[in-house]
Amino acid sequence: MITKDDLGVLNGAEVYDSAGDRIGAVGQVYLDPHSGDPLWVTVRTGSLSFQESFVPLHGAHLDAGRLTVAVEQARIRQAPLLSAGGPLEQDDADRLSAHYGLTSDDDAMTRSEERLVTGTRREPAAKVRLRRYLVTEERQITVPVTREEVRLEQVPLGEEADSEEPGGAVTLHEQRPVVSTETVPVEHVRLTKQTVRGEETVTGTVRKEKIELHTPEEARGA
Repeated sequence: MITKDDLGVLNGAEVYDSAGDRIGAVGQVYLDPHSGDPLWVTVRTGSLSFQESFVPLHGAHLDAGRLTVAVEQARIRQAPLLSAGGPLEQDDADRLSAHYGLTSDDDAMTRSEERLVTGTRREPAAKVRLRRYLVTEERQITVPVTREEVRLEQVPLGEEADSEEPGGAVTLHEQRPVVSTETVPVEHVRLTKQTVRGEETVTGTVRKEKIELHTPEEARGA
């Protein structure tokens, strides 16, 4: 833990992140208004002189003028950009604490992780339209028909037999089926839409933070 007794070494110290990568030199030091212990330092992370990022001293340690902080350089570069020329307001301190996942308890730290957020997006999938076409098929129907047949009829003597045609010839008739077609309306078809519900499985990559104890002895051994 860095205290006010370390102020002499803290000013201008070289800052390294939790992975051991160099970030830069300490610019400003911000103290706890009650205890006087250092809480934050600023490190230049941009090409301009005023682009300084606030870095928490929670979990940090000093060793031979080297300040190793407990956060990664990527998170430091993504920290809220605040003016380093004046006092650190409480609202700004709260924003920084929320960004770094810090609590008011110096012995506790908030761990964050990403989660998949489900949702749907409505987008056109296909365009449909009605089209009419002819289909030819064969069908069978039964048609009743009649036909005439010859029958021998005996006539008593004295009665004259009537003959439809001279010479006793008879013409026979029969019915034959005649097939024709006609077009008639059978149904009305219209285009409608309906919603069909289903389920799909999606896969995404998420990141989560892990918290481990990092002591000055481990840093010197590294």
